[in-house]
Amino acid sequence: MYKIFYTVCCFALIGMALSCTSSQKIAALKPEPDEASPLLYDNAVSFINLPIKIKLKEVENQTNKLLTGLIYEDTNIEDDDYEIKIWKLAPISIQNEKGKIKTILPLKAFVKYRLGTNRFGISLYNTREFNFNGNVTLVSDVSLTNWQLISSTELKSLDWNESPSVTILGKVVPITYLINPAIRIFKSRIEKSIDDAIGKSMDFKPNVLEALEKVCIPFEMSSNYQSWLRVAPIEMYTTNAALQKEIITFQMGLKCNIETLLGQKPLSKFDRNKMVLKPVSKMPQHINANIVAVSTYEDASRIMTKNFHGQEFGSGSKKVTVQNVAIWHKDGKMIIALDLSGSLNGKIYLAGFPQYNQQSKEIYFDRLDYAIDTKSRLLRSANWLVQGYVLRKIQESCRYSIQPNLEEGKQNILPYLKNYSPIPGVFVNGVIENIEFQKIQLTNKAIIAFIQVNGEVNITVDGLR
Repeated sequence: MYKIFYTVCCFALIGMALSCTSSQKIAALKPEPDEASPLLYDNAVSFINLPIKIKLKEVENQTNKLLTGLIYEDTNIEDDDYEIKIWKLAPISIQNEKGKIKTILPLKAFVKYRLGTNRFGISLYNTREFNFNGNVTLVSDVSLTNWQLISSTELKSLDWNESPSVTILGKVVPITYLINPAIRIFKSRIEKSIDDAIGKSMDFKPNVLEALEKVCIPFEMSSNYQSWLRVAPIEMYTTNAALQKEIITFQMGLKCNIETLLGQKPLSKFDRNKMVLKPVSKMPQHINANIVAVSTYEDASRIMTKNFHGQEFGSGSKKVTVQNVAIWHKDGKMIIALDLSGSLNGKIYLAGFPQYNQQSKEIYFDRLDYAIDTKSRLLRSANWLVQGYVLRKIQESCRYSIQPNLEEGKQNILPYLKNYSPIPGVFVNGVIENIEFQKIQLTNKAIIAFIQVNGEVNITVDGLR
């Protein structure tokens, strides 16, 4: 009996000696994460105002490209005694006249006119042909319908460079009284030609959707954090078009969700087939963008591990170093798992609530404490690590300022607001006034931060293809 007692004492003494000269180990129970579920969060809808400006000169250029050569032809002389052909003689000029589009169309006309009767089956006709030129003046109202600039054109005047005339018995006789009735015949045709040309040249839907598709491609805001900004459109609004000086203007608005995601480049959520343009009477002048920053726990763990790199916690000869950090969600709290090496080896678990300090622009963990099983095991094996000042030091490393991220995000957005051209002929300019943090929301898969951006964006369309 004495030998057994002596042997046990020897082993106990050896164990105590070893505990004094080497690291201790801990194997605390892991607080299991909540069951995985779809990533759902309360995404605040954003509204971005997009005032569109189209130079009247561009309408002129496009109209001239589409309206060329022969613009009207009537070769049937039997119905009204006229054959008429109208050509565009020179480039059309378009300008603003009291809020309406004034179009001057230089034209060349060929008119064949038939005089006489057909009696008793005998044709008694005298046919004359005339060539002359002049300028047609047309005035158009403009409106915006289903992505397209629509004009309603009216022919106001026709000024001949020289009065149409014919020589009869050696005398030059004006025949305006014969030609002017013909004007009524091709008047509606010229008006329709102008309306069709303006309509085709100003069908801006392909350009706007192509530009919007480019804007909706997620772009990397920070390579250090692998953060991506993604715009997910919901629908678009527009006011009616108005002519101001030499520019056609109308307001467009984009209702969308704006997200910031970490990790690999996300997929675009743009679908041009689902974009509907809805008419409204007016829209606000400023951006009201609510950006959702989605940080998965895996990505947050990676960033937090960087924050702990090279730091030691403890005092005197009892110190630990954090080798790795893992974060997850449990019952409304954040669980922070720290892999330790040094005077204590193993994993310990902390629990707390993420909060945001508006003044310091920091995310921190309120009421951070050791998980229950971790705390009880530390009290038995490493009481020094449970002391308040060690926990406070760890908590300080769990505090993360997002002010640099807000500023970095702003600086990364600015290049897209300084004459940025997603496609030829479309230019984006704007200002960001301020970026403010709103709130934090926890899900089973990620930490969701909500940020509000205020500012102004302008889109100029110049040189439409």
